[in-house]
Amino acid sequence: MTIEQELAQQTARDWQELEAGTLRFAMIGLGWWTLEEAIPAVEQSDFCETTVVVSGGAEKAARVRDEHESIERGLTYDEFVDGAATEAYDAVYVCTPNALHKEYVEAAAEHGKAVLCEKPLEASVERAEELVAAARDGDIPLMTAYRMQTDPDVRRMRELIRDGAIGEPLAVEGHMTQTMVEVVSEDTSNWRVDPDMAGYGASVMDLGIYPLNTARFVLDAEPVAAQASMRSDSQAFSDVPDEAANFLVEYADGTTASCIASQNAKLSGRFSVIGTEGELTIEPIFLAQTPQTLTLRRGEEQSITVDTGRRDLMGHEMTEEFDYFADRVLREVSIGPDGEHGLQDMRALKAIYDAAERGERVAIE
Repeated sequence: MTIEQELAQQTARDWQELEAGTLRFAMIGLGWWTLEEAIPAVEQSDFCETTVVVSGGAEKAARVRDEHESIERGLTYDEFVDGAATEAYDAVYVCTPNALHKEYVEAAAEHGKAVLCEKPLEASVERAEELVAAARDGDIPLMTAYRMQTDPDVRRMRELIRDGAIGEPLAVEGHMTQTMVEVVSEDTSNWRVDPDMAGYGASVMDLGIYPLNTARFVLDAEPVAAQASMRSDSQAFSDVPDEAANFLVEYADGTTASCIASQNAKLSGRFSVIGTEGELTIEPIFLAQTPQTLTLRRGEEQSITVDTGRRDLMGHEMTEEFDYFADRVLREVSIGPDGEHGLQDMRALKAIYDAAERGERVAIE
C-alpha cells in the first residue's frame, strides 16, 4: 500500500453500532462552553437531546430553557441534587469548574443517571478518586470527556501507529497555548486561575491535559514518570504556578512525550509522533482551528497531507463525543475513556506539578 492510500483511509465513526435511539441530557453548568459548544453539538447529534438545564440561578436556567425547543426543565443546582425532574433526563453532562464536578457526579449516581464529565476529572487526585468511587458504587456509566479520542484524525493517527506506518514510536511532541490573560485581568474571579476551583494550576490542568491524554490514546501506553518546569510572571496568574509550563512524561518502553502549555501565548496547537521510520502530525489541533490536517512523512517518499474538509471543527468533535457516549450507554457496553482513565490523568497531572515544584523527576503512581 502506498503512503497516499494509507493516509486516505480516514476513520469515521468506527465505534458506532447504534442505529436508533435517544439519550436525554441534563446539562450541569451553563457557562459559555455549555451554551456555545455543548448544547449546539447535541442539537446536531444523531442520538442525543438536551431536555434539562441546571444553573446556579433559577432565572438563567429558565432563560436557557426558553431559548431551546427540546429543553423541558430549568433547575437550580440544589434542585438537581435533591432529585427534581429525574424523569426528564437519562444522563448528565457535567461542565462546572473542576472542584465542583464531584458533588454533581455523586448526585447523578444517587439518581441512577449516566455521566459525561468534563476533564480534568476533578481538582485533585483525592477528589477524583471519590468521584470515580461514587460512580462505581452507584453502578452508573462514567465517561471522561476527551473529545480528541473521537476525532477522526486522531483515531486515524492511532490506527496508523498500530499498523507500523512510522515504525516504532520514539517521541511525542505536543503543545496547546492560548491567551487568557485579558480575560482574567478584567475578571479576577475567573475560576481557571483560582486554585480552589481549578486545582493544581491553570495551564497544565486546563490545556496540557490535551497533549498528555492524546499521547496516551494514540500510543496506547501509560506514562510512568514526569519532569517539568513552570513559571508565572503576570499578576493575573499570581495564585497559580503555571502561566507557562514545559513538561516531559516518560513511558515504560523509553518513549517520551514533550509538551508545552500556556494560558498566555499565541493561540496554537500541534501534535506529532516521531517513529523509527516516519512521523505523523496533526496541525492545528485541540483549539478548533481549521483546516485541521493529518500529515504522514516516511522514508524518502514525499510528505502526504490530508484535509478532511471539516470546518465546524469544535462542533464536529463535540457531536462525535456526545454520540459516542450515547452509543455506549444505550447499548449498555463499556466506555473507552471511563472514570479510571480520567483518574490516571489526574495522577499524571499531580506528578507534573510536583516535579516542577521539586525540580526533579517524579514517578507517576
